[in-house]
Amino acid sequence: MRGERTLFTDFSLKVSAGAMYQIEGPNGAGKSTLLRIVAGLLAPQAGDIRYKGELSQHVRRAFLRDLLFIGHKAAVKPELTALENLQFFAATQGVPCSEPPFALLAKVGLVGLEDVPAGNLSAGQQRRIALARLWVTNSQLWVLDEPFTSLDVAGIDMLHQRFAEHLQAGGAIVLTSHQALDWASASLVRIQLEYNW
Repeated sequence: MRGERTLFTDFSLKVSAGAMYQIEGPNGAGKSTLLRIVAGLLAPQAGDIRYKGELSQHVRRAFLRDLLFIGHKAAVKPELTALENLQFFAATQGVPCSEPPFALLAKVGLVGLEDVPAGNLSAGQQRRIALARLWVTNSQLWVLDEPFTSLDVAGIDMLHQRFAEHLQAGGAIVLTSHQALDWASASLVRIQLEYNW
């Protein structure tokens, strides 16, 4: 519910390893709300979220360990540099970087900007800092709200490649996007939300 309006009812989704789920619909249909419910940031007003058959609140620690949520906003610390943001994320996850941090930042197109405070970078560059988490995390389920926002063509291609690697490794992705994801047609499930007046 949003105010007095029902966003969706009788909604059911089972997420399987190796598959990507694209939530589609017009603005205001509840796409971001749905992702926030899946990520445990909002409680559903009816129904529940289950993780490996258990209520997610009963296995919260394991659920959160296997979940990476990147919202519509980049959610980087503006006072920290790109490098410090990446190191901070790795430390909070308790996982070592899969590659040296400088190499990861190079991979997402931030060479030469490692020591610039994130608050001084463009929206697209801040988005790239946030997306660098996709190379750091061990999480199997990625919940991503408009991950392609503010990215150029090279950034979009880079993200497509990372998504393909994650799916091939048995991960799963639930996302919203206005980008065409036809490249992932073999593993893509489209879910349409309607705007309820």
